[in-house]
Formats: sequence, structure tokens, C-alpha cells
Amino acid sequence: MESYGGFGLALSPKYLSPRICNHTFLSSRLSSCTIPYCTDTHSFISFLFLIMFSSFSLVSVVALAASAAASAVLPRSENTKVFARQNGNADCVQVSVSFHELRKTAWGESISLVGSIPQLGNWDPTKAIFLSASSQYTDNNPLWTTTVNMPPGTSFQYKYIQFDINGNVIWEQDPNHSYTVPNSCNAPATRTDTWQSTTGASQPTSAPGPVCTNSPTSRDCWNKDFSIDTDFDTNFPTTGRTVTYEWTITNMTMAPDGFSRSVFAINGQYPGPAIEANWGDYVQITVKNQMPNNGTSIHWHGLRQWHKNTQDGVPGISECPIAPGQQKTYTFQATQYGTSWYHSHFSCQYGDGVVGPIIVQGPATANYDIDAGPISITDWYYGTVNSLASFVAHVDAGPPTADTALINGKMVSRFGGQYERTRLQQDKKHRVRLINMSVDNHFMVSLDNHQMEVISADFVPIVPYNTTHIFLGIGQRYDVIITGNQPAGSYWFRAESQNQAGCGNNANNGNILSIFSYEGHETETPISTGSAYTQRCIDEQGLTPYWNSYVPKGEIARDMTPLDTWLNQTRGADGTLTLYWNVNGSSLNADWNKPTLDYVKKNQLNNFQQRANLIELPSSGQWVYWVIRSVPGNPYNVQVPHPIRKS
Repeated sequence: MESYGGFGLALSPKYLSPRICNHTFLSSRLSSCTIPYCTDTHSFISFLFLIMFSSFSLVSVVALAASAAASAVLPRSENTKVFARQNGNADCVQVSVSFHELRKTAWGESISLVGSIPQLGNWDPTKAIFLSASSQYTDNNPLWTTTVNMPPGTSFQYKYIQFDINGNVIWEQDPNHSYTVPNSCNAPATRTDTWQSTTGASQPTSAPGPVCTNSPTSRDCWNKDFSIDTDFDTNFPTTGRTVTYEWTITNMTMAPDGFSRSVFAINGQYPGPAIEANWGDYVQITVKNQMPNNGTSIHWHGLRQWHKNTQDGVPGISECPIAPGQQKTYTFQATQYGTSWYHSHFSCQYGDGVVGPIIVQGPATANYDIDAGPISITDWYYGTVNSLASFVAHVDAGPPTADTALINGKMVSRFGGQYERTRLQQDKKHRVRLINMSVDNHFMVSLDNHQMEVISADFVPIVPYNTTHIFLGIGQRYDVIITGNQPAGSYWFRAESQNQAGCGNNANNGNILSIFSYEGHETETPISTGSAYTQRCIDEQGLTPYWNSYVPKGEIARDMTPLDTWLNQTRGADGTLTLYWNVNGSSLNADWNKPTLDYVKKNQLNNFQQRANLIELPSSGQWVYWVIRSVPGNPYNVQVPHPIRKS
């Protein structure tokens, strides 16, 4: 779950809880079974946010369902065109193949799909694709379905298998089913089969395929079973490896740009230590709170927390805060790969220092030679964020102006400081992981004289595209590839707050810089100049996720529920003004002593307090559509751009 000064959605199979939030996520799927004691492993809840975002308005269509789908395709040869912009004249990249199987099952039994290609498990039932019982399932029509993305022209064999209530596998009888995917994305691709008697059936075999190895010339590969074409929402590796970290959070005085101020530091540093893991690793972090007057928690931004949402790190939702002098160990699996960040979810604490990058190594949609690591950007205030938040919550005004911004915790000011420096190698391709860890500022980022090939947005692999500028909203991450193809020297990297467009004010705007230096030029000060662009508060447009997200067509307009969010100004009897973010007229008041998940754990789903601000879903297994809108405040219109995020 996520929280930045607006509202969020705390999710259980039956309830949604609006609460504080501020970020937009393209699309993802969240398990309906991550709450304690939930045992159904064959379903997940799927969200799709279709974003239309401007300076002071946000309209999103949200689709939600308990369903199962698969999205996986074969690795492609180097001679095949695989990437294209959404609105370009591109060849067909993937075909959605639907599988329909008629098989009557008893309660607790399930049907899966396995076959001769890696995306169907290479005949390994532990890697099979689960099917969902159709809403039309009856004894006379026992229909199971799923959908898989595959490249045009792929030929393969497959069978259906049945899992009984004890986990035993029952195979269809021979022969194998055979199929070749159409060469057109517009051609129908549906397989309708009936279970073949299991009498005398045995597990099929096939010759092993080529091993997929991740390298600078094959970043689409990962290992023999997983690649960029593996949809990690339905299939991910388990490495058996655990990476461990021990952190101590303390109060310190630091001067990241030469100006000294109080900072909440992790292991004595800001930003905190980077978490680095491989796709499928377990991550274990012990957090010791040595701050004398503050509780804390750590949220792992955007991580799915598959069957682990007790590890999500949100006080009042998934846990109680870690009290001063206490510690907590978080343990979860990295089922996704890419770039993210962690941060305290205790009040506004992350704005004062409890924050850092997350890097999960995995395949990519374009090749690169060198991983140059994260570039984190944070707005920075000489007064602490907690003190500023206490002030602005009671005045009829917008957010305060940041004094400066930091890049990887560094900046130059009249008080001193230094620039962050990143090294480039001539003619090499460098993967750079851009992260906006700010409280209020949205940035446009660029590197003088260089293009950026964008390969990932948040944890979503995308079809690559080239650009010179990227809009980086609060909490957002973009992975880009920068080629060292310019004359050797040093170049300015620029992060410019979008002051004129209205999504963040920064007193140091125009001077928020870091340096990219080619080898042999590491001590040079750049003399490069930036290129023109138009300020905006609009996300990157035309992003094409590498996998499809399955939302039924033609249903959105029939039954949509509005969720309006606005900034409400309320005056007490003594005239004191207090600002609250509302959802449909009400606000969440979290109880840190009684987290939302505690109601689930104790089966108290009918006892939620009014302060939990819950929305009840009508039933499981059905698509529900919301329109999320940012509307004028009450009684005054405080124009603050307000992204919405779900994780």
C-alpha cells in the first residue's frame, strides 16, 4: 500500500480502505490471498489504472477482479523485430491465445495447462499455468479458461493436468494437443478442448531447449526457465537464496548540500543503503529503531508482497509502528524485478531521511553493457518536513517551497556541498535507474546532448522508446539506457521542478544538477547546455507494457462508481483550520494500535470502525469499475496535483 498526502486503497477480498496516498501506477495485479490465513493460491485481484492526468485533475478508470490469467511468450531471435511504440506502425509482437477446457471437478480441485515450451513449463507441472473456473461453469458446462501471450507463428504441444485436493497431479491421456499461433494479432486464437481420459496416461517428455543466459547481448534472457517474456505476476523463480540487511535508524545532523539540519539516517547515511537482490531471492531486513521520540516502519514501494502483506510496512493498515528501542525483521520474496525504493510509512518521516533505493536484477526489454545504478532525486527542505507538515495542515495555502533538491543525497549550494558524479564509458550502453523520492516536487530530467532509451516504468517492463526528457512524478521510477556516444568529457544531468506547470515549487530550480563524466574526465566541470522543453504535470504518454493486462472489453461504461478526492478545509469552534484529503466526503483516521489486517486475522470483518473508511465490494470474482477524480476542494479550491497509487 502507498501513502502521500491523499488517499489510498487498503485491500482485503471484501473491503477497500481509502487512505492517504499520492502516486500513479500504470497497472499491476495484487493477490487476493496476501491477507493472513488466506489459502486460495489460484487467484489474484487485478487492478488496471488508465490514467488521464493534468495539473489539477485526475481521472482514472479502475478495474478490479478476482481472476487468473497468464502472459508469457517465447524468447525471440535477434533477427525478429520485437519492440515498437504503441502508436507506431509496428509488426505484431504478441498474440493472445485463449484456452478453454471442459473438465468437471470436485470441490478443491483445479485445472492447469502445461506444454512443450518454457512459458507452459516445459512439461513441468510445478510451472504449469493455472486456469480459472469460468463464471459460466456448471455441471453441464464445466468450463475452465486462461489466456497466454505468445509470438506469432509459435508451434507447440500441450496438455491439461488436474490437481486434486491433496496436490496430486492427474494427466490427460495421449495424444498431446498441438497448435500454431496465428501470424496476425487480429486473427482469432482460441483453443477449445475436452478432457481426454486419464486411463494409461503418462507424463510427456521433450528434448530440452537452449539455455537462456543473461548477458550484455541477451538481456531478454534470465535463465533456462525464465526470460523477459515471463509474466512475473503469474510465474517467477525461487532461487533459494536470502539476502540479509541490518539497519539502525538514528537522529543525526547532516549537511548534504552544506547546510546542516536534523536527519533520520539509516546506518548513518542518507539516502539509506541500497537493497540489491536477484529476481526470486528472499530479502530479509532487520530494522532497529534508535530514534528517541519517533516510531517508524518501512514500506517496500511497489513490491507485490505475494502472500506476505503483513510485511508491507504500513502502520494502521498492515502493522503497528516499530516503537523507539524496538526492532522488526521484514522478510519477503522479490517476485518482480526492476527498480524501486523503500521509505518510512510513519507520518511524513521519509521526507526527513528514512528512504533508499531497491534494485532487483532481472531480464530487460533492451540490451545494455553496464548497470550504472540508481539516480535518486529528492526535494529538500531546510526546515524538517514534519514541522512544515504540521504548519501547512492548518493554513489555507498550497505546499511550501522546497529549498533545493538532492541527487543521490548530494547538491551544491552557497553553504557548500558537492555534485553527484556518474561515470560513462565510451561507446558502452549504461542502464540508469531514475527514482523520484520526493515529498512534493515532480521533475523533468535530462542529460545534456544524450538520448535516453526507456525500458521500464515502475515495475512494468515496457516496449522501449527514445526521448531526451522524462517526466518523473513522485514515487515513479524509469529505467533508461544511456549510450556513451558523445565526445569524451563531462555533461550536466538536470532535474527541473515543474514550477510553472504547478506540480511543485523549488527555490533552487535550474540548478538541480549532477555530473556524468566519461572515463578520463572525472574531475571536469561540465560546460554543456540543456535543450528546450515545455513544462508539464502530465505523465509520460503512449507507454506500452510488454505484457497485456486482461480487462474485459466493452464493460467499463455500463457500471462505473465515482471515487472523488479533494482537499477539505474544516474550521474548529476556535477557528482553527485543518486540511483533510477526502474520498467521497470522508477521510481515514488510522488506528496504529488496531491495524486493518488485525480485523482480518481475528475474523472481525463486520466490526470495522467508521474511522477505517471502508468500501465494500459486492462480491468476489467480478469486475468492478471506478472513476477516480480529483475535484475542487471544499469550501476553497486548493489546486494541488494529486496522483493516485495502488500497490
